[in-house]
Amino acid sequence: MSRTENVELTVLCLIYDGDKYLLQDRVGEDWKGYTLPGGHIESGESIVDAVIREMKEETGLIIKNPKLCGVKQFPIKGGRYIVFLFKTDEYDGDVISSKEGEMHWVKKEDLSKLDLVNNFIELLQVILDDKLTEFQYVVEDDEWKLILK
Repeated sequence: MSRTENVELTVLCLIYDGDKYLLQDRVGEDWKGYTLPGGHIESGESIVDAVIREMKEETGLIIKNPKLCGVKQFPIKGGRYIVFLFKTDEYDGDVISSKEGEMHWVKKEDLSKLDLVNNFIELLQVILDDKLTEFQYVVEDDEWKLILK
C-alpha cells in the first residue's frame, strides 16, 4: 500500500472583529452561498503565505498573525482535498470583493438568516472550539458522512 497520494491543498480563514465575521457570498455553482474566503496553495508556497495572499486577493485585507486552528478534508477522485483552517482578528486595509463573490461583515447572531454553504456551522465550530481540530467527510455506502474530531 502506497503512503503517498494526490492531494489538493487549500486554505480558508475566519477574519473576525468581535462578534462580526467577514463572509463571502460565493457565486460559483460548485460551492454557492455564504462561506469563508480562501483558495489554493501554490506549488512551493508556504501555507501561511498562501492564506495571507488569498485573503489579500479575495478580501483586500492584509491579515496578520493567522492562527492555524484546524483541517478540513474529503476524498476526491484519485486523492484527497485538504483545507487548512485559519483565524485572525488582526488586519489592515479596506474590504473589497472579488470575482469569487461579495464580501460582507455578518454578526454571529445573524448567521441563521443567511444561505450558508453546507455544514458551515460545523466548520466554524472546528475553527472556534479549541477541543476540535478536524472536519472530515468520509464516504460510506455511497453517502457522505461528516466527522468532527
